[in-house]
Amino acid sequence: MPWPGLPPLPVSTRPQLSRGAFRGGPDAATVSDVTTPTAPTAADPAGPTALEVAGPASRRKVLAWGMWDWGSQPFNTVITTFVFSVYVTSESFGATNATSTALAISTAISGLFVALLAPVLGQNSDRSGKTVRNLRIQTWLLAGLSASLYVVKPEPAFLWVGLVLLGVGSVVSEIAGVNYNATIDQVATGKTVGRVSGFGWGMGYLGGIIVLLLLYFLLIQPDVGLFGVSDTDGLNIRVSMIICGLWTLLFTIPAFLVLKDRPRPRAPRVGVAMSYRLVGRSITGLWGTSRHTVYFLLASALYRDGLAGVFAFGAILASGTFGLSAADVIVFGAAANIIAGIATMAFGLLDDRIGPKRVILVSLGSLVVLGTLIFILHDGGATTFWVLGLLMTVFVGPAQAASRSFLARLIPEGKNGEIFGLYATTGRVVSFMAPAAFGIFIAIGAGITGQENTQYWGILGIVLILAAGFAVMLPVKEHTEHRVS
Repeated sequence: MPWPGLPPLPVSTRPQLSRGAFRGGPDAATVSDVTTPTAPTAADPAGPTALEVAGPASRRKVLAWGMWDWGSQPFNTVITTFVFSVYVTSESFGATNATSTALAISTAISGLFVALLAPVLGQNSDRSGKTVRNLRIQTWLLAGLSASLYVVKPEPAFLWVGLVLLGVGSVVSEIAGVNYNATIDQVATGKTVGRVSGFGWGMGYLGGIIVLLLLYFLLIQPDVGLFGVSDTDGLNIRVSMIICGLWTLLFTIPAFLVLKDRPRPRAPRVGVAMSYRLVGRSITGLWGTSRHTVYFLLASALYRDGLAGVFAFGAILASGTFGLSAADVIVFGAAANIIAGIATMAFGLLDDRIGPKRVILVSLGSLVVLGTLIFILHDGGATTFWVLGLLMTVFVGPAQAASRSFLARLIPEGKNGEIFGLYATTGRVVSFMAPAAFGIFIAIGAGITGQENTQYWGILGIVLILAAGFAVMLPVKEHTEHRVS
């Protein structure tokens, strides 16, 4: 029944595909009456999943969808990871401790906004039926924010200008990702979602590293780069930001040519306060009717933080523990992203054959073993890191892509945005754990060994987070045995 004070939604005329009764019964539904435009049938109180009502998509449409991952990746690879975050924390903006602390503060604040906004904005996209429109606006805004980083000159007065733009961009990027994930039912079915998710994630890895290498060799590394740009006044970095914005604007066009908002019954307007109440009731409803979905959200939050830590601290370990030069780190990063991209696409095919849970567990188990070996063999030098580090990148992308496909298989039609919003929120809530564990284990290593450089102990912190995610994921039921209702 609808919430008090809200008129009932009209029943969709779209045909329902029944797969029999599911746990919870008709009275177990919580916010689905408000947030889901299609009413479930009596025979199937949970209603069909979004993938069950999806039709097959052509390869051209899947390719166009994957181009959004390719086009939006510069913000993550170039701006957040390798280039702008390094630039804005350099000595030109102030003392290293001060700039690093400022970056940490801005990152934490932006993460808080993502956690608060993602499920509500995702739910509103579901209710309005304007998921693609919202994604388009957010993508254009992301492109504009990327290009606007050009104004950040290498002076202390511009530190917070850069950090505010970076923080707002991070929020927009995450919310856009929620809406993008919600469109997967336009290009995948239950039989193809694994390979489609893997393909999109792999395209992101490949697109990000290609734009990074182009910018590095054409603008950043040369004394005088493309267009006569030099490093004077940070111009090589600042011009790179404009190119990142243009890259996003240009390469996401194919996605918006094939993705369309679907007609939906008009939903009643909901205020901000009611939106949060509905999200709270949705979480309560998940716990009551689809508890294993909650377990999955918790498990994925843990191991996704560990996966992020693998890339976040990989370059630090490469330099500080294994002695790779700055140039070597760039080359390693390029190789790692290429391998990750190809492996993710390949594992996507395996996802559809053996199921996403097995792909996740195999990937996490392999990462735990390889991370432990890096710790044990840390005296092996650069060769050890190249071999074991690149092997780890084989399993990072597949775990991420399989997580998306696992959740996509559970979501009923009309609730993609809300559930993927919760997925983003749970990830943000625990995003402090991997960095904290990395630092704590370095301190533990110093206390045990008395050595001055115990950075290699940090990998045990990342391994611990991955192992915790593995342990919580282990009892989660297969996607065929439960679903969101």
